Amino acid sequence: MEHTQELQRWRLILGQESDKRLSGMNMPALSDEQDLMDKALAAIYNKSEMGGFGSGSGGSGAGHGPSNPQISRWLGDVRTLFDKELVKVIQNDAMNRCGLKQLIFEPELLENTEPDINLASTILTLKEMIPKRSKDSVRAFIRKIVEDINRLLEQDIRRAVTAAVNKRAHSPIPSAAALDYKMTISRNMKHYSPTLKTIVPEHFYFFDRTSTTAANKWTVILDIDQSGSMGESVIYSSVISCILASMSALKTRIVAFDTNIVDLTEKSDDPVDLLYGFQLGGGTDIDKSVIYCQQFIENPKKTLFFLISDLMEGGNRAAFVRRMEEMKASGVTVVCLLALADRGKPYCDEQMAQKLSGFGIPCFACTPQKLPELLERVLKGQELTDFVKSLEGKKK
Repeated sequence: MEHTQELQRWRLILGQESDKRLSGMNMPALSDEQDLMDKALAAIYNKSEMGGFGSGSGGSGAGHGPSNPQISRWLGDVRTLFDKELVKVIQNDAMNRCGLKQLIFEPELLENTEPDINLASTILTLKEMIPKRSKDSVRAFIRKIVEDINRLLEQDIRRAVTAAVNKRAHSPIPSAAALDYKMTISRNMKHYSPTLKTIVPEHFYFFDRTSTTAANKWTVILDIDQSGSMGESVIYSSVISCILASMSALKTRIVAFDTNIVDLTEKSDDPVDLLYGFQLGGGTDIDKSVIYCQQFIENPKKTLFFLISDLMEGGNRAAFVRRMEEMKASGVTVVCLLALADRGKPYCDEQMAQKLSGFGIPCFACTPQKLPELLERVLKGQELTDFVKSLEGKKK
């Protein structure tokens, strides 16, 4: 047994190129965990593995490495696979080999770097290693990306939520401030007076303002996976969470998880502060996070639960599936976003996604640009089948 473990360690140290040499020594197969370790190490140290992350320049320039979205995933994976001392060594090597060290340690370079969301997610993964003199430039770089996303999405998200929540119900109680001009005009077109050259309404329509009182507000819970593979989704989720939290028509909760849980709701005033509250990397215990989020469900039929995760559950898988099924059955609108990103089909646990889909919980990746439409549909209680099909059709 000791000889077997020693061979496996040497195999991990020497990498895939040593397979031929070790095969003559009755080299045992790597375990599943060791295989993950091997891939995580190869992604950083072996140029031939998956195209390599590093530019091969030994950190002499930024190269093309930093924009590779796989860097964040592997930097996250190493936190779960190796002890803290080894993680420090691997992260330091990753900075050198991926061209990140020069960017992080020389602020003037980052100031002149074009905003890139994948580079931002990688830098956030390594934020504890950023020197003091570079912290302001890194924060400014992150803010540029946040502001770009905010400009892209804020108006559409506000319009979608307002259309779905504030202007859905009508009331017989007259109120000039609550007059629904659009419906009043369209319903009274037949009462147009040629003499007066105007519409003489026979009936007025008023919005039901009671629908926006505290007791009738929608609760939106965003349960966000902060494991290393979710870097891009975390950035988009932070900006979107802050937009939703700023809307008085909604009660918004923002929760981040890996194997631990962090409630970030109080940081929702600033998406950059919110992003710095995330700890990208680590394992995944989705079930624990769902248990935590359940305490915020006051009215199931007025609750929208977004689970933003690749569903790579490292906790109690059976309990997680059962809990999600029970939440859905109670009346909560449950949506699982496998990714909130511009890239193609995400890496996820397809078996888990199929199980949840079987309970009527839609599981799909969504581009940020389509999120306003998604929000409007779910808040109006509309089916998502056609919406999901349209997204999947575009990816093909």
